[in-house]
Amino acid sequence: MKQVKALMSKDVQVIGADQTIQEAAVLMSKGNYGMMPVAENDRMVGALSDRDIVIRAVALGKDASTKVRDVMSPGVFWTFEEDSIDKAAEIMSKHQIRRLPIVNADKRLVGIVALGDFTVERSDIEVAGEALTKISKPA
Repeated sequence: MKQVKALMSKDVQVIGADQTIQEAAVLMSKGNYGMMPVAENDRMVGALSDRDIVIRAVALGKDASTKVRDVMSPGVFWTFEEDSIDKAAEIMSKHQIRRLPIVNADKRLVGIVALGDFTVERSDIEVAGEALTKISKPA
């Protein structure tokens, strides 16, 4: 079975919980990221997506100096780089998330896998389809 590290993007960056959403938006734009893990004291404490910024900040009239911690999704789901792509898809399906941080054996962030990454190879399209079906179901 293929490991998730074969599909993940290694171009990953974290944002600090006390940084502003404007700083986050700039980093997301430059890196073409749809989500960034949020770090505090060398630990992932949440995730910030472009959707979080729109729904929890812009739509509510918050300004660009709003702290990431005020709009992030608290907690973060992740998997190990040695885990199978099926396990990653299962985690994403269960928690209805489209992007999943990947950590090494020392629990250090080494990548991100996005739902679209599963479709890189034809054999993974079925896994992606099943995951998308479950992610898209209303909670």
